[in-house]
Amino acid sequence: MSKYKSEKITIDGITFDSKDEAKYYEYLKILKARGKIQNFELQPKFILIPSFKYKGKTERAATYTLDFLVYNFDGTETYIDVKGYSTQQGEFKFKLLKSQHPNMDFRWIARSLKYGKDGWIDYKELQKKRRKNKRK
Repeated sequence: MSKYKSEKITIDGITFDSKDEAKYYEYLKILKARGKIQNFELQPKFILIPSFKYKGKTERAATYTLDFLVYNFDGTETYIDVKGYSTQQGEFKFKLLKSQHPNMDFRWIARSLKYGKDGWIDYKELQKKRRKNKRK
């Protein structure tokens, strides 16, 4: 079990950090088989801050690794990160990533059978719906 209380799961010899991430992988395989997407790959990585020297010591690069990169038939690419919940650090790094690559399509998505289309919904949209539902 990880620090975020998610269980690792292995499918097709690939170990995923959570059940939802594994389910999204299976969902992408179905979309590809049905001809809805061209292809996808796992774990695209971005360098947010390159490694550097500080007072003679090397500081490691700060990176952000998303869960999936989806290649669409129209030539566009969509970067997907599957979220169960967010952390302040994750939100900051995601915002930094989007600021460095404003023309790229980055998405946080969550699994929701209640609110999501095909079981998936934009993470921020899910939060809004849950807050609205809680007020009722």
